[in-house]
Amino acid sequence: MNLDKRKKLAAGISIASNSILVIGKFIVGFLIGSVSVISEAVHSGIDLVAAIVAFVAVREAGKPPDKAHPFGHGKAESISGFFEGLLILIAIVIILKEAIHKIVVGSQIEQVDLGLLIMGLSAVLNFFVSRNLFAVAKKSESLALEADALHLSTDVFTSLGVFIGLLLIKITDIHILDPLFAIAVALFIAHAAYDIIKRSIRDLMDERLSDDEFNAIETVLDEHNELFIDYHDLRSRKSGNKREIDLHLVQRRDILLAEAHDVCDHIEDEIVKIIPGAHVTIHVEPGEPFDDGHWYDSDRLLRHLGLTRQQPPPGNIP
Repeated sequence: MNLDKRKKLAAGISIASNSILVIGKFIVGFLIGSVSVISEAVHSGIDLVAAIVAFVAVREAGKPPDKAHPFGHGKAESISGFFEGLLILIAIVIILKEAIHKIVVGSQIEQVDLGLLIMGLSAVLNFFVSRNLFAVAKKSESLALEADALHLSTDVFTSLGVFIGLLLIKITDIHILDPLFAIAVALFIAHAAYDIIKRSIRDLMDERLSDDEFNAIETVLDEHNELFIDYHDLRSRKSGNKREIDLHLVQRRDILLAEAHDVCDHIEDEIVKIIPGAHVTIHVEPGEPFDDGHWYDSDRLLRHLGLTRQQPPPGNIP
């Protein structure tokens, strides 16, 4: 199965599991009158919307470049991640409002065992679905799937937290623990919202690649510095799982155009080896006139690149 199909399948499984949990948690939450279970239903509802958004984003980001989007559709995943982060913030507000209301007016939970069952099921199901999402997201570098996986992984811990809270209520009969655990759920998932929104904004604002990737590019250039005089205006950005890299390469004025082109191709290939999926654009510009401060030997250059000089056809002007 290719990577695009795996991404779509992982997103589809997430949608199915979240649909089941949303329905189950809302029914149980209202039946037993538990704000913490209802807060988890809201949380799963947000996860469901996020899973749908991720599915659409993955499908859109996988489309090839076209006339209107010459750099592809990778930004769809960044937009998706930002939207999912906002959804988490909305969920936090809803949970806090309901929890505070329960603290003020008081709450009484019936049939705690039913709540324990749905919370335990939620934790187990989301654990396996989130692990699958994380694996596919890491392999495909999909921010949308990673955001969805983060949602579900936080759901694992919050479900376990509510499970423990319900268990304590059953043991101690202290029912105010229910809204207190709901508040804990809200505070826990706030960190996930912040992280997703921050990373999405970085990609949407075309922040440069990570220090490790940027340093790797500079290392390639430094290792091939005998092939050019200098380089400048090295730029990079991320779009989905694609990297866009461009730079200016200064060459001697007496180098042949074909040889300058071969140098660029060679450097581009070396960068792609260490950053798979990168799209590299190199602009060649001439150095200062009569700049003899940099070594240049046409035949040695060609040997370095594993090429041989092509002789012009008879009768052509060399």
